[in-house]
Amino acid sequence: IVNPPKDLKKPRGKKCFFVKFFGTEDHAWIKVEQLKPYHPHKEEMIKINKGKRFQQAVDAVEEFLRKTKGKDQASSHNSNEEKNRRNSSEERGKQSAGEEKRKASLSEGKLKKGTGEGKKRVSSVSSERGSKSPLKRAQDQSPRKRGRPPKDEKDLTIPESSTVKRVMTGTVAGFKWPPSVSEPVKDSDPHFHHFLLSQTEKPAVCYQAITKKLKVCEEETGSTSIQAADSTAVNGSITPTDKKIGFLGLGLMGSGIVSNLLKMGHTVTVWNRTAEKCDLFIQEGARLGRTPAEVVSTCDITFACVSDPKAAKDLVLGPSGVLQGIRPGKCYVDMSTVDADTVTELAQVIVSRGGRFLEAPVSGNQQLSNDGMLVILAAGDRGLYEDCSSCFQAMGKTSFFLGEVGNAAKMMLIVNMVQGSFMATIAEGLTLAQVTGQSQQTLLDILNQGQLASIFLDQKCQNILQGNFKPDFYLKYIQKDLRLAIALGDSVNHPTPMAAAANEVYKRAKALDQSDNDMSAVYRAYIH
Repeated sequence: IVNPPKDLKKPRGKKCFFVKFFGTEDHAWIKVEQLKPYHPHKEEMIKINKGKRFQQAVDAVEEFLRKTKGKDQASSHNSNEEKNRRNSSEERGKQSAGEEKRKASLSEGKLKKGTGEGKKRVSSVSSERGSKSPLKRAQDQSPRKRGRPPKDEKDLTIPESSTVKRVMTGTVAGFKWPPSVSEPVKDSDPHFHHFLLSQTEKPAVCYQAITKKLKVCEEETGSTSIQAADSTAVNGSITPTDKKIGFLGLGLMGSGIVSNLLKMGHTVTVWNRTAEKCDLFIQEGARLGRTPAEVVSTCDITFACVSDPKAAKDLVLGPSGVLQGIRPGKCYVDMSTVDADTVTELAQVIVSRGGRFLEAPVSGNQQLSNDGMLVILAAGDRGLYEDCSSCFQAMGKTSFFLGEVGNAAKMMLIVNMVQGSFMATIAEGLTLAQVTGQSQQTLLDILNQGQLASIFLDQKCQNILQGNFKPDFYLKYIQKDLRLAIALGDSVNHPTPMAAAANEVYKRAKALDQSDNDMSAVYRAYIH
């Protein structure tokens, strides 16, 4: 538990604390009832959460505790040395009765000097502890709420309750936020406290970047509500909604999403066009819906994730479709990547029946879906977005609310346009290296040491070098997104020549029977 930045307002309602998550270096406001003391619950939580990332977080906690203990012992040792120096000085002051006044004066001088040095040593240890600690503590600069008494430098006092005790002892006094960050943020978002402030070990940089991102969103979409949540950091503390969840479509993305919803304790009913895909999830505790209409009618919130605009429309408007199960109060969340016109049409027919609608396409791939690390772009019914909070935390690391219906579809197409164009450029570079007698592996090594270094770059290059095109993101779907992004540009008379060029390469790859391979198989369009 740490102090939040000065400008980060505490959420209204239930009592909560600002928490730093070890391992991911994320931060968030967490309600009191969701906090538990570390040591008594450590073994229990390790049994529940067997993931690699959770174990890394536990390791980080243990390392921090070891360092804190060692530094506290060093501080205690220095304090004992200081006490010994004082005693020694006092004894020397009593050595000679004849020179008592002179000795006493000298002794007093030494005592003052010794005390000063002792203080310097302790201060140095404290400073060292503040600079090297994983929590990046700042004892005398930590932001404090107005009207509260100052906290002791060496301890962060947390009110005792039935569920919250001091998580750690030591100088946990908050983060060292640069002065520029502590200045008031203009036009700050009223829901800004939902952000996890750091995806790296540089919280101040991320704080500014998020604020900047938020302002851009306000200017372009009028949205002042963007929320983020990191399920990998807090998945042990997610309180699943008591609403019944439905899910339609168990493809590459949908399968990982449903698995994480079930793991986090949600009640889920599933349906898929190919019914046998449901079997695995039934074994994990899901219920089976016979038709989309049945799923919607028996669930409070139904999610759908299908391949393209035609599939999305057929799912809602077709026989025994979603629309037949919609009645007042029923909620429908479309996570498919489609164009804005399609999603607007679906929203209208759902709302016309008294239903509530949210679009929530996801950025990521199969692996990120399985890991619960998707990025969710939502737009539409703000209240429904809030109702989906625990679901979004289970399936993704971050969620953004972008305003009115259609905004998320546009943003998603732009994101995938950039990704698809980049993938085509990577393939072009690797083939050019090959035909000019350069090592493709060396090219990858150089790129991985430069500004373009990323997990995406490395994984896709490895796919190409190994000739492994097992789908993580289908080539046919990235080509579909490029096509829709180009159409989006056409609709506002905006040129998209790079996307258009990339789209032609993907079309050639499809002609070479690469549709059902990973998008990195676009490489084969250059070598045939």
